[in-house]
Amino acid sequence: MTETLPVRSARSSDLDAIDDIYRYYVEETPVTFDFTPRAREETLEWFAQFDERGPWRLLVAMRAEAVVGFAHSKRHRPKAGYDTSVETTVYVKHGAERQGVGTALYQALFEELEGLDLHRAFAGITLPNPGSIALHERFGFRHLGTFDEIGHKGDRYWSVAWYQKALPGGRTAKGS
Repeated sequence: MTETLPVRSARSSDLDAIDDIYRYYVEETPVTFDFTPRAREETLEWFAQFDERGPWRLLVAMRAEAVVGFAHSKRHRPKAGYDTSVETTVYVKHGAERQGVGTALYQALFEELEGLDLHRAFAGITLPNPGSIALHERFGFRHLGTFDEIGHKGDRYWSVAWYQKALPGGRTAKGS
């Protein structure tokens, strides 16, 4: 039987747990190209961009009253013409991978984004990462292209594959 994980909007009281999850990826993996964990002020600034009434959402998955993962949609680019596109991501607590956390988070995130004025979701995946690719493809993302050796972390360069998902909202283009 598959466990159903509660997923809810993140609260400021979740920020320590979110930072702990993210810290692992910063310090131990090339998944993010951050080199140092965020300072508290940076975390608060990052958290301020999310709004459960708008398209930029931050969700957490819970297990035994502990945060075991988070997912978000955020502004893809800072210019107004991009506002119907979001960039999405999922981070799962180290040790809780392949237990349905990412699936529960993306399921909830995309349900929340339904009906909003959104046309596309994008995700960048540092390669290799077959688990993340499988998750994104399961949710209807398709591969757009790969930026070869775009980032450097540790002792090597890493490539990032970009994926896209059509969303049911969004404005109709003139002439279409």
